[in-house]
Amino acid sequence: MAAFAPVPNQLVEPASGRADPRRKILLELFRSALESVDGRLCVRNALAAAPGDRPVWAAAVGKAASAMLLGARDALGARLTRSILITKDDHVAPECFGLASVEILESSHPMPDERSLAAGDRLLQWVEEIPPDTDVLCLISGGASALVESLVPGATFEQLTALNARGLASGMTIVELNAQRSKLSQIKGGRLAARVAAKVSGRGTARALFISDVPGHDPAVIGSGLMGPSATGASLAGDGIERTVIASIDHAMERVITEAYKCGLAPWRDTRIFDGDAGRLAVRFAHELHMSASQVCVWGGESTVQLPEKPGRGGRNQHLALAAARIIAGHENLLLLVAGTDGTDGVTSDAGALVDGETCSRVALSEIDVQESLKRADSGAALAAAGDLIHTGPTGTNVGDIVIGLKLARDAAAGLPCAS
Repeated sequence: MAAFAPVPNQLVEPASGRADPRRKILLELFRSALESVDGRLCVRNALAAAPGDRPVWAAAVGKAASAMLLGARDALGARLTRSILITKDDHVAPECFGLASVEILESSHPMPDERSLAAGDRLLQWVEEIPPDTDVLCLISGGASALVESLVPGATFEQLTALNARGLASGMTIVELNAQRSKLSQIKGGRLAARVAAKVSGRGTARALFISDVPGHDPAVIGSGLMGPSATGASLAGDGIERTVIASIDHAMERVITEAYKCGLAPWRDTRIFDGDAGRLAVRFAHELHMSASQVCVWGGESTVQLPEKPGRGGRNQHLALAAARIIAGHENLLLLVAGTDGTDGVTSDAGALVDGETCSRVALSEIDVQESLKRADSGAALAAAGDLIHTGPTGTNVGDIVIGLKLARDAAAGLPCAS
């Protein structure tokens, strides 16, 4: 099992340009963004004033589930009497294995497998086991859609995997994909929430905390609506479940702005959440950074990549980063960091990349063609050759992707406090 540690102790700087203070600035801004949406801290803060003395059962599902459950333990202490944790392989914090009465299920992401179905069946059974006079806490983060599933009668595992494969390969948005997933599920689209609400009705309370990785931060979309409002039309409050989004890409971007000001830099953030083709977004971000009067630009969202039949190594963030590197080639004062806040990008263990005006030259020295790499969806191999990949390990959060641009001459960065 891979090591799990807080991001500040595990963020690995790209191999290239280690002496360039501007790279340190971008990495520190990224680190701050991750800390602002840390699952453990956000859950702890959300539950700090939680009233009551009744026992609590907690279900944590998603890539940030491990950190979120630890935050619940921090806040609730002995009140947290039983928990189920469903997360991605190698995303369980060692501390969770030492917690009493925690059932841990590791599952598959981004493609579901048979463990996803087993986890869905177990989650339904767990809900039925909730005793009277018990409060329920559900902790939901991105990744839940693939990690846990229980199919409606007549639906097949082959249909499920075909849908996910088609969604990932075609560039379907996360909102569109989650809507399609819900049609095959007896737990998504608010169906799990309805079961929880019925179970605790008149005997306890139910609360759901969300770390959002979707545009609009709608509980009906996060995790394909596992704990969102019922698909039959109940309102967010109509089923008696208290729902709160405790972290999103907006929080991460705001922290970047705050830290940039502290560093003595002029920042700007795009208030729109981006989506769409990674190649087109690379053109847009490089152009906006080049034309901006600000020194730091930050964007948040999720891009898409239409994959060839036999894709190479990489993910959407690496693809966007390499496409942007081609555009800013030769621009000595421009750098872009593109990364997934969950610490993974596609099926790789890299979070993304940090590229500059010399990235393409470093790729060329390795006799790799940038255009061919993009065509084959093999951006990871090119960026590895350039020494520009970023690795964090599991971060304990998942609010989508973040792009941070820096427009600054190298000499001008040397004296800034965040570059030391």
